[in-house]
Amino acid sequence: MNTVQDVFRNFLNDQKEYPVLAAVAAGLYPTLFYFSTNYGLINSWGHVGFFVLFFLFIPMVVFFLFHKLTQYSKFKKLQKYVLPFLNVFVFLFLLKICLYADLEIYISIGIVVFSALFAFVFYRQLKKIITIQLILAVIGIFTVIPEITKQLNYSEDWMIQPDGIEQVIFKKKPNIYFIQPDGYVNFLELKKGKYNFDPSDFENYLVSQGFKNYPSFRSNYASTLTSNSATFMMKHHYYNNLYSASEAVNARDIIISDNSVLKIFRNNGYKTHFLAELPYLLLNRAKLGYDTCNFDYGDLGYIGTGLEERQDFLTPLGNVIDDYTASPNFFFIEIFNPGHIQTSDSDSSGIEGERALWLKGLHTANLVMEKTIDIIKSKDPNALIVVMADHGGYVGFNHTKEAYSKTADEDAIRSIFSSNLSILWPNYDAPEIDKNFKSSVNLFRVLFSWLGEDDKYLNHLQEDESYMKIKSGAPEGIYKYINENDEITFEKYISD
Repeated sequence: MNTVQDVFRNFLNDQKEYPVLAAVAAGLYPTLFYFSTNYGLINSWGHVGFFVLFFLFIPMVVFFLFHKLTQYSKFKKLQKYVLPFLNVFVFLFLLKICLYADLEIYISIGIVVFSALFAFVFYRQLKKIITIQLILAVIGIFTVIPEITKQLNYSEDWMIQPDGIEQVIFKKKPNIYFIQPDGYVNFLELKKGKYNFDPSDFENYLVSQGFKNYPSFRSNYASTLTSNSATFMMKHHYYNNLYSASEAVNARDIIISDNSVLKIFRNNGYKTHFLAELPYLLLNRAKLGYDTCNFDYGDLGYIGTGLEERQDFLTPLGNVIDDYTASPNFFFIEIFNPGHIQTSDSDSSGIEGERALWLKGLHTANLVMEKTIDIIKSKDPNALIVVMADHGGYVGFNHTKEAYSKTADEDAIRSIFSSNLSILWPNYDAPEIDKNFKSSVNLFRVLFSWLGEDDKYLNHLQEDESYMKIKSGAPEGIYKYINENDEITFEKYISD
């Protein structure tokens, strides 16, 4: 301990300047902070390389060059201010990038002004600032290592199928279009509860196009990642029993890279295509398990939410339908409306304000889906089209974080999980087994049973139960909110 104290004491008291160390100190903690809080978004070597380059190496070069430049007599008066300014500016700017994933011009200007004032007044305190930054980095290391260790040691046993469904052989092979509007509540819930909206225009449109609506359908989980990872694995994961601080362990890899649904389609000779308005599911640059995608990883940034600028997917959809006629095809089409209400209280417009914004998003979703369905039907009249939302819209809450507190309000609970399911069956002939469509975890198992003309796969349907992570109002944990009989309950999930 005395040795460490001596090192710091000598560092603080000597007259040397440490430009490279000042750069490392400024960039190291923001790097570790971002990895510890967003590991599920950036768990790729490409992200490691990006952060090493832009958060560490480039600042090291810049700090070193500016330090050398100010040694010339022409800039000598500025020398004592340069490293303090660069250190504070880079540290705060990188933290801002980590928090906002955007330029945020006014905040950036504020950081420049603050850094300049700090350097002018407190330039003698640079080494103390560096010391504090390095201490924060050490804390960051102890935060990020357990998260990475958990992820690397995470058991994937929950993904094992209870039967041989991954070897199912399809007896019929229509092109299948799985259209997912984010946060689209089922028509039954839309007409009552927190929504109190008449959806008859779009409901009637679907009926006129030959769709069958399943009015009481719901999701098993409360978010895009948790719902879709269960849907594409056809298994419950129970939020990984709070195994990780992230929303769901390896969810993007499961959805985008490899899962039971994609395996089954590949085994049956299908080409698979992922088309989306936004690259939300691609943020961690997982290995693409689909044959085609309308996004190129080279065009995606390494920091972001994946919810910034929408991209046209209708033109690529039409082109792919025209280009892939020699094989059956599966399309996963992700539409980001109506979405859910705001995530945090600071962004919320209140219950009624959020409802109004959600209904505006619902109108947009209906227009986009009508265009999508019209393109598919015009080019592929014998297609099987599934419209299934990932979860509800959370209308009735001020913001989505409120949903992590226990509630006994049935309409609020159903607002989380209610999700639309509408299917256009080939020849408009809905099979009798569609009575098993109750929740999203069983969607593909039922479809594959129909495609394989083998009802034995229905013997292993998952429980049609909906689960929520509860953080307040009850002991923290995973709770069943809706049971097999579609009844509201509140039972804590206990893992085996």
